[in-house]
Amino acid sequence: MSGTYLGMPAFPVAADAAVRDERLRGNLTHATQTIRAKRARAVAELPDWDRLRAAGAAIKDRTLRHLDHYLERLEASVTAAGGQVHWAADAREANRIVTRLVLATGEREVVKVKSMATQEIGLNQALAAAGVRATETDLAELIVQLGDDLPSHILVPAIHRNRGEIRDIFRERMADWGRPAPEGLTDAPADLAEAARLHLREKFLNARVGVSGANFMVAETGTMVVVESEGNGRMCLTLPETLISVVGIEKVVPSWRDLEVFLQLLPRSSTAERMNPYTSMWTGTSEDDGPRAFHLVLLDNGRSDTLADTVGRQALRCIRCSACLNVCPVYERAGGHAYGSAYPGPIGAILTPQLRGVGTELDASLPFASSLCGACYEVCPVAIDIPEVLVHLRERVVAGGEVTVGGEKRRIRPAKGHAAERAAMRAARWALDHPGALRVGQRLAARTRRLHPRRLPGPGRAWSATREVPRVPAESFRDWWRRTREQGPAGIGNGGGGNGSGGTGDGRGVGDGAGNRDDGGREAGR
Repeated sequence: MSGTYLGMPAFPVAADAAVRDERLRGNLTHATQTIRAKRARAVAELPDWDRLRAAGAAIKDRTLRHLDHYLERLEASVTAAGGQVHWAADAREANRIVTRLVLATGEREVVKVKSMATQEIGLNQALAAAGVRATETDLAELIVQLGDDLPSHILVPAIHRNRGEIRDIFRERMADWGRPAPEGLTDAPADLAEAARLHLREKFLNARVGVSGANFMVAETGTMVVVESEGNGRMCLTLPETLISVVGIEKVVPSWRDLEVFLQLLPRSSTAERMNPYTSMWTGTSEDDGPRAFHLVLLDNGRSDTLADTVGRQALRCIRCSACLNVCPVYERAGGHAYGSAYPGPIGAILTPQLRGVGTELDASLPFASSLCGACYEVCPVAIDIPEVLVHLRERVVAGGEVTVGGEKRRIRPAKGHAAERAAMRAARWALDHPGALRVGQRLAARTRRLHPRRLPGPGRAWSATREVPRVPAESFRDWWRRTREQGPAGIGNGGGGNGSGGTGDGRGVGDGAGNRDDGGREAGR
C-alpha cells in the first residue's frame, strides 16, 4: 500500500506506547464520545434505518458480484463524457500514472481533496520525489501535513490533536507552505479556521492541477461524487484546469437510484448530519465550466484479491464513514497510528491485512487488535460483520492456508510466533476427542488449583500481564452434574429442582414440585 508506514512496529507494541499518552487518550475519548452520541441521535430520526442499512449492503454485494460489468460500463460512460480512464493494478502503477499526468501539465504544485486512496498508495511522497508539492486542503489533513504527522482517523485525521497543538503548528509551519498564520493567532476555533481559509484561498486561486478521490462513482453516467463539509472539495474540483481522481474500484455503484441510498446512510453515520453540506458531482468535462481535462485512475491494489475471499470480501462494502472507529474501545484507547495504515480502527484491522497481506509482523497483528465486542457491526451502515472477518483473518495468520495474491491462488505458511497456540489447540482437540482423558485432566486441575500461578509463564505471559488467570472451580461441571443427579439428595432435578420444592424421590428420579412420585420410583414431574 504505502511506504509512509514502513518500519512501524506490530500493533501491540505501538498500542502500548499510545495508551500511556494521557493527552492522546483524553483527545480521543472526548472526540469519539461526542461523535458517536451525535450519530446515535441522527440515526434515531429515521424509522427505516435498518431497511436502509440492509439495502446498502444488498446494493454493494450485488455490485461486487458483477464488478467487472459495472467497471466496464463506468469506463465507457466516463470516456463518452470526455474523460480519460487509467487502470492501476497496484500503488506503484497508480503513482506513476498520476506523476506522469501532473508533469505533463508543466506544473509543480497541486491541490488535493481529502482522499483515503491517495493516502493508501503514498501519492504525496511519490509526487514529492518527482519535484511536485501536493497541498492538502481539508482542514484536518492540512493540520496533519503541516505537523509532519500521519492521519489517525478516517473522518477526522487530526483527532489526536487539540486546539493548542493546532495553533502552535499553524504558527510554526504555515509560512513554510505559503501564506503565514496571522499575528497573535489564538486557539479559538473561529481564528484557526480563518487562518486556514486565508492560507488555502491563495492555493485555490493559483492551482492549475487538482487531485481528488471519490466517495462514489455512478456507472450509468460516469459521474463522480465527493461529499464533504468544508467547501474545499468544491474549490479543488472546479477551479483547476486539470483534475485527476484516484478511486478504488469498489466505489462504483450501478445507478443514481442506488446512489440515493448511500447519500442517506453516509452523512448520518459519519458526521451525524441529515445531509452533507457539500455534495459535488461531475461527469467528464465541459467547455463552459470546470476542468478542461479529467483523468480517472481506477485503483485495484489488492481489491481483486480481497474480492476472491468469500468471507473477507464484505470489507469492500465500506463507505468510509468511520462509525466503527468511534465505538471501538480498542481504537479509543490506542488511537489510529498504532494500526500502521491509512485505514485505522476496526475496518483497518480487516481491510489492511487483505490489501497488503499478512506477511509482516504489523499486518499479522492487526486481526488481533479487537475485543470482538461487536459494536462495530452494530453501527456499520452497510452491515459489515467485522468480528466475523477478524476471526477469519486470525485463522489465516495462525494456520496459514490458501489465499489469492495477484490473481493467483497461493498457499501461505502460518505466521511466526503462533507455534505454542497451534500446539495448545491440537492438544485441546485431542482432549475433547477423548472424554476419559478430559475428565482426568479436569479433576487434576481442580485438586491442584491452590498451586496454580496468578501469572502464566512463557507465551502466556503477554496475556496474563493485563488479566487475571481465571480460578479453577473445585469440581468440573461433569462431576457436579453426576453428583447432583445420581448421588445428591432426593428431589433435585428437572421437576423438583426446577420448581424449587423438592420431592421424596430416592435420587434416581426427579420430583414433581409437589413431593409426589410414582410407585415405580420414577418421578411424575413435568
